[in-house]
This record gives sequence, C-alpha cells and structure tokens, in this order.
Amino acid sequence: MFHCDPFGRSDPDSIVSYGRTDIHEHNYIFFFDQEPIHLNIHMPTFQRVSDYNIDMTHNRDQNYRLRRAGYLLTSEHNSENVEYVCDKFRWKSAYYFFHGWAALDWYRGYDKTFLIQPVRERNITKTFISPNRIVAGERQHRLEMLYYIFKYGMTNNNISCPTICPAENISILDAIVPLSSKYPDIQDVFSAQTLPINFANETDHPMHSCWLSLFDESAESLLYLVTETIATGRRWHLTEKTFKPIALGMPFVIVGTQGSLEYLRSYGFRTFGHIWDESYDHAEDKDRIDCIASLLRSLNELSASGKQHLFAMAQEVVEHNWNHFYNGGFEAVLWRELQEMLNGIELSL
Repeated sequence: MFHCDPFGRSDPDSIVSYGRTDIHEHNYIFFFDQEPIHLNIHMPTFQRVSDYNIDMTHNRDQNYRLRRAGYLLTSEHNSENVEYVCDKFRWKSAYYFFHGWAALDWYRGYDKTFLIQPVRERNITKTFISPNRIVAGERQHRLEMLYYIFKYGMTNNNISCPTICPAENISILDAIVPLSSKYPDIQDVFSAQTLPINFANETDHPMHSCWLSLFDESAESLLYLVTETIATGRRWHLTEKTFKPIALGMPFVIVGTQGSLEYLRSYGFRTFGHIWDESYDHAEDKDRIDCIASLLRSLNELSASGKQHLFAMAQEVVEHNWNHFYNGGFEAVLWRELQEMLNGIELSL
C-alpha cells in the first residue's frame, strides 16, 4: 500500500510505502484520495509509485512485474484524468468519497452547539458569503469568480480576498495576468479594489478547511458560494467545502465541474432548482462561471424582503440536507459505497 504523507502533500517525495521485499507480494494499491489529479503536476508522483514496484520485484522476471495488479484509489468519480493515468501505468481504478468522510469527521458535533443560528430565525440581509484564500495556480477559477463579483458591484456581500495568494506566494495582480485574454478589463477591475478584503476579526486569511466558522456572516447570507478545488474537466471531485453550507444550514451555489450538483444529489442531498436557475451545472466549462455570475447578479438585485422570501422557500431543502448529514443518512450511503469498492477490488495471485 502506498499513500502520500503528510496530509495535503502529493509530490513524489511524500510517498510512503507499506510494501515488503522479503515476502512474495501479489498486488499493490496507491491511495491518492486526498487531492484531485492534475496531470501537469502529479505524473512524477505516479511514475515514482510504478518505479517503486519494479524495484521491489527486481529479482522477478519482467512478465511477473507486468502481471502484478496495481490499483489507483482516488476521490475523483467519472474522471478523464484517472482514466489516462490508469491506461498509462496499467492500473485499475477504485473510488470512494474521501471528502464526504472528512466532512463528517471535521464538522461533527456542531449540530449540538449554539453556534449555528436556527434556520427559521435568521434575518437575511446579504446575498452570499464567499471566502477566498488560495486563488492562484490551479485555483484560478476563484479569480474569475471574484472578477465578476467586483465587476458587477457585488462587494456589498460577505467576501474575502487576499493580496498575496498564500499557497502560490504570488500577488493577485500578477495571478490574473493569464486571464487577461479572456477578460480584457480584468486588470482594471482588480486594480479598482482595495485589497486585501478580510472578514471581521480576521487577518491573513486563515485556513478554515477542517472546522466551521463565520457563523454570523453565514446566518445573514441567503446562500454560500462554494468555489470548489477544481472547476474544469470531465470529473467529479467535491471536497469538504461543499459540506460547509450544508452543516451551516444554508442554500448554496457550487462553482465546480460540470454536473457537480447532480453528483451531490446522488448521495441523497437536495439542491435548489425549485428556487433559482441551476442550469449552470450543465453549462460547458467556458460558460459556467459566467452563468453563475449572472445568477448571483440577479439575486443580488432583489430587495431584502425578496431574499428573505427565497430563504424561506429553501428551508425545507436546507433542513433535509442538515438531517441527512447529521443524522446518519449520508454516512450510511458512504459505508455502502466503501464496502462495495473494497469488495470489487480483484486480487491476482
């Protein structure tokens, strides 16, 4: 068995092996279930795993090496990247929803606290909340979303934006340069903003992935704008970010890959197509963020009473999702999935 350690790393030097050279091992599996696959970044990592297995069987003939059963276990479903990697390294693929388990672990117990305001008592004064921390590199879709927020004058909402991307260590104004061909006015739009934008009582955009926060800002917002880790390509990969609004008792819009809402519904959750247009979920990659921006703009133009009315219409779905997350329904689906995945792994002798 191989995996990357510590949590969050995915480079070749992070690979940890539990294999042994003193016994006859027939199969191996690489747990790459924490991060999405970026072919331009992770191919050396996959090559290292393949090389390790050749090294561990150096005393075997080449045909034996080719017969060994290798599995790539990921948290990406219906993924063209997984298919490419498995074809290249002659691996089989396996999948389970790692981030669903992570969210159940990280957000457990909040339903027993007074931190989250009851849904039916909230006074909605903002359209959305949108925390932004890592915005460069493979997360440029977050800069695209911020471009529309700034361009359409939606900074009256609960948003944050750093001056320097903490992961890539690059300034926002430099990070948006590759987007200039798509958005010719993006430099002017960002330059007109005073950055950074912080939430009250926050500085330096702290990492909040593994816990809930911003309770007051969330309680006054109609929806949570989830800017997921990835937003392009044929693949489904949702993370704990999607479960924050569910655990906070909120409606949501997901900036993710095509079909992300459909994917989430397959786990028993419900979304908000009866209240606003969710056709963005089926839009092509080049159009999806524009569709989401148009939706947010129309919602932002509603009066306070109009936003309160939509939130009231969303309460049944919000409460269903809360109960499904906190009362065992989601966990039961994940257990079935995990057991079916383990039972489906074929061992070659």
